[in-house]
Amino acid sequence: MNPFVGWRRFFVLLCPLVFLLPLLFSVFELHQSSTPADSPKKITKKFDHLVLGPAAGRGLPNRLQCQGVKALNKTPFSTPSRTLNVGHSIAFVTVFTIYNTPNERLSNLVTVVGNASYSKSERSMAILNVFINLIQETMPQSNVIILTDPQSDLSVHQDSVTIYPIKGEYSRDKLMLQRIKSYITFLKTRLAQLSQKLEHTTHYIFTDSDIAVADELGHIFDSYQNFHLALTFRNNKDQPLNSGFIAVRGTAEGILRAKVFLEEVLKVYGSKYMKASQMLGDQLALAWVVKSHPSFNARRFTKAQPFIEDIGRTSVLFLPCATYNWTPPEGAGQFHGMPLDVKVVHFKGSRKRLMLEAWKFFNSFSDISDMLCLVLSSGRTKYDF
Repeated sequence: MNPFVGWRRFFVLLCPLVFLLPLLFSVFELHQSSTPADSPKKITKKFDHLVLGPAAGRGLPNRLQCQGVKALNKTPFSTPSRTLNVGHSIAFVTVFTIYNTPNERLSNLVTVVGNASYSKSERSMAILNVFINLIQETMPQSNVIILTDPQSDLSVHQDSVTIYPIKGEYSRDKLMLQRIKSYITFLKTRLAQLSQKLEHTTHYIFTDSDIAVADELGHIFDSYQNFHLALTFRNNKDQPLNSGFIAVRGTAEGILRAKVFLEEVLKVYGSKYMKASQMLGDQLALAWVVKSHPSFNARRFTKAQPFIEDIGRTSVLFLPCATYNWTPPEGAGQFHGMPLDVKVVHFKGSRKRLMLEAWKFFNSFSDISDMLCLVLSSGRTKYDF
């Protein structure tokens, strides 16, 4: 047989394939790219109730163990009767304002708990009230101070709560920047008052209003005698510090050093992070001030152990978020449970509905450990705001 005849037949068969293969690939790619757009989108409905699942951290040591919403190992919470040293007290300070819009009651209803519905401003006030209520449960001897826009129609009728208007720009896109400014203004006024040599010392804990104080916090000032200001940290390279919890020793030196430190944070905020003024700018500025100090070793953030470091002339106590600024899980398996010694739960972002649900549960059963099991088991399954 002539070998050239065999080659000729081979090429006759191959040529159509050469032309058909690109066409086949094009059809395949078109099919792949068009399938998601052409197929009906799955609509996920948000639940109006909690969806409970297995509590993270099951079987791990030093973690809260739950059976449903029942705590199997009670957290070692202090009794509410514990107080600070004689002549000392604690005040919680938060920045809060509400944004009223026309007809918002009609257009922005959100089902929250049972049959209750709230406008956006009513929902914010409900969260603020839970913030205050839990402080009064766990630390009944403390006070709450609310720094707010003088134009804000804010009325809170609870004992041991003070409304403190401070002029500023409280728009949503500037609120984090204004919060630092309000803290500084508040500390300046307190420093001026201390010139009167008052015998009583009030320590201050500046927090977001979406936190739940689960245990007494006075031990911070008793156990660590030499710090001026305390921050909470986590093992996060870009955002190791969370601004939702800042403690300030109420002595003249403590207030002065905290004020100077926050003024430096504000300066860095304004020069480097204004594009992030709506969110995270303050945390980025905090991290820059701390990490840029020549002697600071950022590797200390990798271990959840308290430590003290001098940043300039301010002695800063660093407390682990795992205990003093713990955040509920956003989904199954993302966290290794809740530490047994957790003292502050931070309902960041869209977890705020869970904060209201937790308070409703606590009101019914009056058990902090069981309430934390509810938080831990919730899983945050699309029931949030």
